[in-house]
Amino acid sequence: MRDPLLALRPWEAPEVTSWGRLPMNAVDRREGAHSLDGEWRFQLLPAPDAPVGGVWSTATVPGVWTMQDTADLPQYLNIRMPYTEFPPLSPADNPTGVYERDLDIPADWAGRRIVLQVGAAESVLLVHVDGRPVGISKDSHLAAEFDLTDLVCPGARAVVRLTVVKWSDASHIEDQDHWWHGGITRSVLLYATDPLHLADVRVEARRDGDLRVDCQVRDTGGALPEGWYVSGELDGPHGLPLARDTEFDRLNTQDERVSAFLGEARLRARVPGVRTWNAETPELYDLTVRLHRGDGTVADTSRHHVGFRDVEIVDRDLLINGERVFVRGVNRHDFHPLTGRTVAYDDMRADLVLLKRFGFNAIRTAHYPNDPALYDLADEIGFYVVDEADIESHDHAHEIADDPRYLNAFVDRVSRMVLRDKNHPSVIIWSLGNESDYGANHDAAAGWARRHDPTRPLQYEGAAKRGWADPDVASDIACPMYAPLEDCVAHALSGRQTKPLIQCEYSHAMGNSNGTLADHWAAIEATPGLQGGFIWEFWDHGILQSVTDGRPAGRGGAGLYDSGVAAPGYRWAYGGDFGEQDHDGAFIADGVVLPDRTPKPVMYEHRELAAPVRLDCFRHEGLVLSNHQHFRGLDWLAAEWELALADGGTLTAPAVLPDLRPGETAVVPLPFELPPDGGEAWLTLRVTTAEDLPWAPRSTEVCTPQLRLRDAEAVTRAVADPLSEPVAETAAKGSVEVDADGLLVHPLLSAAPTLSLWRAPTDNDELGGMALRWRTWGLDALVRKPVSVRRDGGSVTVVAEYAGAAGVVRHRQTFTPVEGGLRIDEEAELPDAFDDVARVGSVFETVGGLDLLEWFGQGPWESYPDRSAGAPVGHHCLPVDALFTPYLRPQESGGRHGVRRFTLSASDATGLTVSLDEPRQVSVTRHRAEDLTAAAHHDELVPRAGCVVHLDAAHRGLGTASCGPDTFPSYLVAPGRHRWSWTLRVL
Repeated sequence: MRDPLLALRPWEAPEVTSWGRLPMNAVDRREGAHSLDGEWRFQLLPAPDAPVGGVWSTATVPGVWTMQDTADLPQYLNIRMPYTEFPPLSPADNPTGVYERDLDIPADWAGRRIVLQVGAAESVLLVHVDGRPVGISKDSHLAAEFDLTDLVCPGARAVVRLTVVKWSDASHIEDQDHWWHGGITRSVLLYATDPLHLADVRVEARRDGDLRVDCQVRDTGGALPEGWYVSGELDGPHGLPLARDTEFDRLNTQDERVSAFLGEARLRARVPGVRTWNAETPELYDLTVRLHRGDGTVADTSRHHVGFRDVEIVDRDLLINGERVFVRGVNRHDFHPLTGRTVAYDDMRADLVLLKRFGFNAIRTAHYPNDPALYDLADEIGFYVVDEADIESHDHAHEIADDPRYLNAFVDRVSRMVLRDKNHPSVIIWSLGNESDYGANHDAAAGWARRHDPTRPLQYEGAAKRGWADPDVASDIACPMYAPLEDCVAHALSGRQTKPLIQCEYSHAMGNSNGTLADHWAAIEATPGLQGGFIWEFWDHGILQSVTDGRPAGRGGAGLYDSGVAAPGYRWAYGGDFGEQDHDGAFIADGVVLPDRTPKPVMYEHRELAAPVRLDCFRHEGLVLSNHQHFRGLDWLAAEWELALADGGTLTAPAVLPDLRPGETAVVPLPFELPPDGGEAWLTLRVTTAEDLPWAPRSTEVCTPQLRLRDAEAVTRAVADPLSEPVAETAAKGSVEVDADGLLVHPLLSAAPTLSLWRAPTDNDELGGMALRWRTWGLDALVRKPVSVRRDGGSVTVVAEYAGAAGVVRHRQTFTPVEGGLRIDEEAELPDAFDDVARVGSVFETVGGLDLLEWFGQGPWESYPDRSAGAPVGHHCLPVDALFTPYLRPQESGGRHGVRRFTLSASDATGLTVSLDEPRQVSVTRHRAEDLTAAAHHDELVPRAGCVVHLDAAHRGLGTASCGPDTFPSYLVAPGRHRWSWTLRVL
């Protein structure tokens, strides 16, 4: 007899979203459940209707088989489906995993209701017990529960089989920007309840202290018994008791809503002096709800963390507890470099702790409901969550949005998400999905969500096609993605804005990116109607891969990476690295952290832009210090003053933060008296946590606001014109040696300074088209031709031409002996054809052994002209090998913006010092630009013994053009004359 579940072919029936699956609810059954995680018997079939037989292997649950040494490996595509069949069809080659294990049913479960919970399975789940069909479930990112009471016998053994079909009609609406996997990705549980049980609990807690708890009660034995009732209390048995809402009971009776099949009860309380929940002060109460039999004994219990808060939209503002808040968000996938989609509790906590330390206050669960534990952590640590339904039909968006065959799937996925997560105070917005066009299916799902939960707004980016202000679409928030900043500001100033504008995706973090983030936040904070957005995204989704056999390292790869770098013999894999012909390359690596959760430099940029404490200006009577939080004072913070003197090191002094409420400012006295000598002086307030917090130990750095107290005008005026005659008081006797081609000969340089217009293209440069243009111009292979060498006293002037396909750049260098070294004055004339180059400056290489860089300028983090707010000016020191950021695809990295001078030294303190005429972009790495350009992965790079040093008169901004706007015109490198000057001295 053929299996009825297979006969139905549910993997090609979008109308079938489940069979035999229990309704979703918000009753957490993890406590007291029997975990079925661990090793299961496993077979990987070529298709769902292929016979099971042969040898069983083992697979770890939870986990994806694509990361567990099978022939079916991960594949990455962003938009396109991995097969050509149109919805709702799936390919004939359809990997299907069969998981099987024995269940020993406890004898003391006799007479109880027994339920199997499968946390998530990708993409169609078929359940059998002892060969008998139990049920079907779709939706790869929500749990499925099945009642096994009549199929198992307490005290006996049963065999459970979970069949997971990889490709299905559901895959067409799970076309998310992620690796394609297959398997059981979240925990599997077996639990038991009394036949009389809480079927659902809904909590509504308002900021005025009003608490309402709605309970649904069922009895699997049939009709509900007489006399059942519910009770509850807040914060334990001696806390505030909840009262039965008799008016609710009366109205139910009056409206004939009383049923022997489904029981409903409402509990209420008013909490005096309530402590409200928000992302800054996430105050939680413990709620216990009990279901009693008629004799008073307890049949079932449900526990919840409750946060009292309101979410509302008033005019064009999103309000939390009546306050307009800035949404400093990030998009987050469930991801781990060793397991794919399976994320342990400790890893989720580490994700949120890291985000909290870098100033984020919001998460969009891109593009599906995340693991349930994430919401518990968001409630506890304090994050605003946009909870997104598991709907993305990117490749076939227009066709599916109005396809009635998919109507049930849209409503099912949105409704189950709402039912599961409705009690979390962290969830402030429901999202109808992502990149699925906009159609009747969205409206249907929105209608269900609005009716069931009127306390939260809805959002859906696809509705923007009807206009950001359209009042009739299923989005209460204008949430475009990668909208140009000027368009956002214009909309907010137009007088036509009707909704909060919060971008669901902006500032694409692929490779060395996130340029203009500071410009965006300056506009957001200055423009009513703009409230923030969600950076794309949290993770670089690099999978740890063995270079020898090309397979995922799997769970055994723990400890094979550190600080973003994979161990020898391993690398971070991206699209195409598993032999797949159809892929989207490194587009999977677009996060603010590297695959091992090492922060990219943009994290420090974001931390400073989100700083709770600001130094806004300097006045004669002192400094203006402000509290930029929404709900709390500064008592949780400590601080210290630092004064960085260009010519005199760093001074420190204790700081006392004033008692300021949110939005308040105070004038505080200048903590230092400036020395009378000239030179730059920068004041930094180093702000840290004052005590241990759930997300940070005491003394964790929170922000470093900075002010310039004195500029460097007095000391730079003498070299304001780098091509003027050498300044008399700095010139010294000596000779300059150049070779036959006019290249400088110097004992500490292994390659002389030459003109550089090329950088190893960033992902933004490549995908934004700039790198192609630069290659067309020939900037990656300029041919140097010496024109003249002229000696004038002790100086030598060398003129050379650098020829590319689109023009010639004339470059002049003047080498002048000065006391202890050389001054190099340079000029480059770019033709009009070179209207947007990567950089203009000098590049040279040092001899080996110079391994330590000390500099005065911005740092210590990597920074660039349009991403430098997170790098305060000061005295910094790092090993050369620590300056380089190991982006997954090698590219331009390691730059420091605003460098005034630097020293490269060996262990014996010998080396060289470079002083620049004005703050410049500098990079010191072990790799030439052509080394980085040629490499696809870091394991292909061979560090050079010496240092490759770039001194840039001008350097192009980074932008985010891999997916979104490029940098602003003010950060482009223009044609015409560029001048710069620097002095090289030997230590």
